[in-house]
Amino acid sequence: MKNAVQVGFWEKLARIILKNRIAILVGVSLLTIFLGYQWKNLAMTYTEANLLPKNHIANKDYQKFLSKFGEEGNLVVIGFQDPKFFTPKNYAAWNELMTGLKNSKEVDLVVSLNDLKKLEKDTVNQKFVLDPFIDQSKATDPEYLKKIQYDLFHNLPFYEGLLFNKESGSIRSAIYINKALVNTAERKTFILENLVPKIDKFEKTTGIDLKVSGMPYIRTINADNMKGEIGLFIGAALFTVSLIFFFFFRSFRATFISICILIVGVIWSFGTLGLFHYKITILTAIIPPLIIVIGITNCIFLINKYQQEIKLHNNQAKALQRIISKIGVSTLMTNLTTAIGFATFMITGNDLLFEFGLVTSINVISVYLLTLLIVPIVYSFMDVPGEKHLYHLTKTYISTLLDFVENVVKNKRKVIYTIYGLLLVFSVIGVSQMKVSGSLIGEMPKSASFFKDILFYEKEFNGVMPLEIMIDTKHKKGVMKLSTMRKMDELQNTIASLPELSKPVSIVNLVKYSKQAFYNGNPEYYQLPTSQEQTFILSYAKNATKNSKDNLMKSYVDSTGQYARITTFMRDIGTDEMAKVEKKLHKKIDEVFPKDRYEVTVTGKALVFQKGTSYLVDNLIESLIFAILVIAILMLYLFRSFKMVFASVITNILPLCITSGLMGYFGIPLKPSTILVFSIAFGISVDNAIQFMAKYKHDLIQSNGKVKKSVFSALRETGISTFYTSVVLILGFATFTLSSFSGTIALGGLISCTLAFAMFANLLVLPALVLTFEKKKAKKEDLEGLEG
Repeated sequence: MKNAVQVGFWEKLARIILKNRIAILVGVSLLTIFLGYQWKNLAMTYTEANLLPKNHIANKDYQKFLSKFGEEGNLVVIGFQDPKFFTPKNYAAWNELMTGLKNSKEVDLVVSLNDLKKLEKDTVNQKFVLDPFIDQSKATDPEYLKKIQYDLFHNLPFYEGLLFNKESGSIRSAIYINKALVNTAERKTFILENLVPKIDKFEKTTGIDLKVSGMPYIRTINADNMKGEIGLFIGAALFTVSLIFFFFFRSFRATFISICILIVGVIWSFGTLGLFHYKITILTAIIPPLIIVIGITNCIFLINKYQQEIKLHNNQAKALQRIISKIGVSTLMTNLTTAIGFATFMITGNDLLFEFGLVTSINVISVYLLTLLIVPIVYSFMDVPGEKHLYHLTKTYISTLLDFVENVVKNKRKVIYTIYGLLLVFSVIGVSQMKVSGSLIGEMPKSASFFKDILFYEKEFNGVMPLEIMIDTKHKKGVMKLSTMRKMDELQNTIASLPELSKPVSIVNLVKYSKQAFYNGNPEYYQLPTSQEQTFILSYAKNATKNSKDNLMKSYVDSTGQYARITTFMRDIGTDEMAKVEKKLHKKIDEVFPKDRYEVTVTGKALVFQKGTSYLVDNLIESLIFAILVIAILMLYLFRSFKMVFASVITNILPLCITSGLMGYFGIPLKPSTILVFSIAFGISVDNAIQFMAKYKHDLIQSNGKVKKSVFSALRETGISTFYTSVVLILGFATFTLSSFSGTIALGGLISCTLAFAMFANLLVLPALVLTFEKKKAKKEDLEGLEG
């Protein structure tokens, strides 16, 4: 009864579609225009990806830090390592560069050699004053600049690690962008139209290679690169799938119809992003090419079925109705499973993945409906396909492949299972070698110029990834107590001893510099004052830069004096190494700061990203399991057989295991981009299993329950589509390897690899398992055949 209702529904739907062709085409056109209009809302993201839910403790700590000290990722650093710098010509060019940046409205503060301040003791007013380190009137004298070079590296320990590396002679300046602008489009304008041209001018004038880094700069250049790749992906995906499609079908009109459908799908995917006012991120940028690659499979299934029906009975009306009534339900299931693979990202609690999962799943179903409507309608206006359009159905290589598959499934199932078992063992060994990586720059293009600059800062200044420690003294003005200073200094010594972290900066550095200044600039006195010295030195220090715009330390103590901040930078280390560093820091914090008197928080963008990666890995594994269960339930509803569902799921879990094993063997870590592979690949690879099982179920009814006949009949008909769609998907996802982003390359390459294994699994393992599970029925059929 249920099957009669199902068939009735799809046949009725076919009649509705074919009777209302013009109205449907007008509706699709209007919807396309509406979604195209939503493109006006599209914009690139200006913030880093936050992989944690908003209510996660690490996010709460970070937000608390931001509420006290504001945006911490507003630092751009410009540096160099060149002994030719201290010449009048080069210094003048540097002075022009830094003065120009300092006068930019987007810049809050510039700390640079040309206008460096040094503390001097004002004994009359009993305070410190900030005097220029360089007398600009003498900057044209080469001997004076040599003296300045010596003083910088030998007499100003306050700036060591902050502005220069004493051992290598590297120098850098710090540009603090206005915190209100750092996450807006104005940051992009400043970086690309102000900062970069000024840097290019300096390099041409002096011949000195400047190294530029810092999160605002990296994010801007990264986003600009990402924007440029969107067109590349769409063009490459369209070209690849259309070329392969034409190679298989040898039909210009079939190829043209499919490409038109895919272009409309791209318009809809961008339109959906605009409709929801979602920003274009590293993930949402790949949705349009994903829709192209996934959408072409619907065209293959429907057009291939249409041509098979024409070849069978040459009745166009009957063929058009059947591609909706026969293929409609199975392609609906395959698209539902694919959409579920993407929709599982919505339950991770992460906004970035929620947006990606929602928009992609909506568009997977949308492009399915679009194909189901457009293919039969367009073909209804065309002539019946001729022999040349149907020639591919009888191609020798397809017949040879299917003959080979049928022979192996029929006679060598033990060989299939042996290879299956060996691959599983191979995979388990590889999986045991997998590692998790939480690198903030690991997803960025290694070919980009800023990536080489990052390596420069890792070598010379121990990194550019900010790590923050916030200390709550629980009392107003508690920071300026000497006891607190000593505890902070002890913690800073531990930070300085860790090779993964840079020299830390805090109010302690200023207090040490105050003592040095009190003793007439002698660098040997760059240390915290003693109990006897604290009264007069700290009183001097409190007034050191009062009401001064040049106060570098104003961001390191809050307005109440209750909260202090220690800033350090970290190298690009993995999640495991970061966990060890964090453990060492917490051990020292617990040792130095009594919990009843202080509350110390370790936070910062780098740490939040690291924790986000670990959280994502755990939750996406759960999401994958959830996706498998939901897809299994859908298949159970369709096939009403636990054995058939089990065969389909087991068949398509193997490719995931093999890919995981290869990641372990080749040292490809689990990270935000690679962990996405599994849910996506499973949702797509199981499609061919559903097509086979749907055809098998249909043929089983038609043949009065003959298992073997139904299995090989289903294999013959769906094998062509399985081969075509798999090749298109494999090469379609391979276009992502054209990216300069390592995460996107890994995503495309690993999905292609998984789908390649899935193709052979669905062609060989699945029919073999069905025959094994129905072994008794198959034997009975053989006996009946002998008796007959």
